[in-house]
Amino acid sequence: MRAILGSYDSELTPAEYSPQLTRRMREAEDMVQKVHAHSSEMEAQLSQALEELGGQKQRADMLEMELKMLKSQSGPADQSFLFSREEVNSLRSKVEELEGARSRLEEDKKMLEMRLERLTLQGDYDPSRTKVLHLRMNPASAARQHQHEEHAQLQEECERLRELVRALERGGPVPAGLEATAALPSSKEVTELRKQVESAELKNQRLKEVFQTKIQEFRKACYALTGYQIDVTAESQYRLTSLYAEHKADCLVFKATGPSGSKMQLLETEFSRTVQELIELHLLRQDSIPAFLSALTLDLFSRQTVA
Repeated sequence: MRAILGSYDSELTPAEYSPQLTRRMREAEDMVQKVHAHSSEMEAQLSQALEELGGQKQRADMLEMELKMLKSQSGPADQSFLFSREEVNSLRSKVEELEGARSRLEEDKKMLEMRLERLTLQGDYDPSRTKVLHLRMNPASAARQHQHEEHAQLQEECERLRELVRALERGGPVPAGLEATAALPSSKEVTELRKQVESAELKNQRLKEVFQTKIQEFRKACYALTGYQIDVTAESQYRLTSLYAEHKADCLVFKATGPSGSKMQLLETEFSRTVQELIELHLLRQDSIPAFLSALTLDLFSRQTVA
């Protein structure tokens, strides 16, 4: 558990270490208080059960003595003797139940004591009973002081950079104190860099437009040459609509599988259910998607020609 906690603490940044340590300490203190409260409650229940057990044992002994006296007397057993025997049996069963409860309470008490001892060995303590002395120059205080100084330095550096950015935005001269902050280019170089960035963005936009135009041309060429319009519906899924489809909803959906999408798998659609013969022949037997698409194109073309 210490190794796990150490690995968890090593992942935390200095800014997160102190709140996490404080929260964990509070959780440990709450758990120790709950364990003490539960142990006290178990002890009270155990003492009460022992008292009840002692009273029941005394009563059982008295009844056994009375039973022996009645047995020593001559004559048949009367109604009062039978009643005493039943009462003795019920008291004996109750005593056995109380002894079982007492044993369970003792086991719970031992378990709680073991848990309390384990928590004590792990470094937990009860603030109401134990006093903890904190050294003035302890590692936690030194870490907090170092973090505070580093935070102050970062704030000062951020403020200088904000002043430098405001001066550059105004277009005026950079103050002498801010020029030493970092080796930044002059306002003329900044203007030249901005022009270069704008030119690069304009070229990028033109390239996007050219690519979009070429993509549209390529899709139209594929549609005219193969007779299928290919649309990307989802990730690694492609919808094929034939040029000779009877309805707009008649389409096939393929999903790319395998490494780098080298294989295609036909997904079931309403239209694919109508061409089961072509699927069984060209896909299941011949394992050829181009042959299947060609046969489907000829079938749809023949339907329109006959019509």
